Amino acid sequence: QVALVESGGGLVQAGGSLRLSCIASGRTFNTYTMGWLRQAPGKEREFVAVISWSGDYTLHANSVKGRFTISRDNAKNTVYLQMNSLKPEDTAVYYCAARKRAVVDFSPNEYDFWGQGTQVTVSS
Repeated sequence: QVALVESGGGLVQAGGSLRLSCIASGRTFNTYTMGWLRQAPGKEREFVAVISWSGDYTLHANSVKGRFTISRDNAKNTVYLQMNSLKPEDTAVYYCAARKRAVVDFSPNEYDFWGQGTQVTVSS
């Protein structure tokens, strides 16, 4: 079992930056594929970024590529999402999720554990 707690969300103006953090409990964090996903009001949950257990492989959604970067520090049981050049359309609740399977893909599903989410609001 893994408990995930996100932080770092908030209100920012368009063009600004935020860094989200997700701290995981347990001693097996370094075996999980970790993802960031988001859900805006009235929309389905969508994939943002994913990182392999080693950190060697990452994928980013086309909508955030070049602006967002996922990374992890296994010594700190933490995964990050650096978000730059934020746009109003990035406004959503951002969720951290852990996947037991060593699969790095664009699916927003097939995650085994989820955090409670952190709100990101980008004003124009």
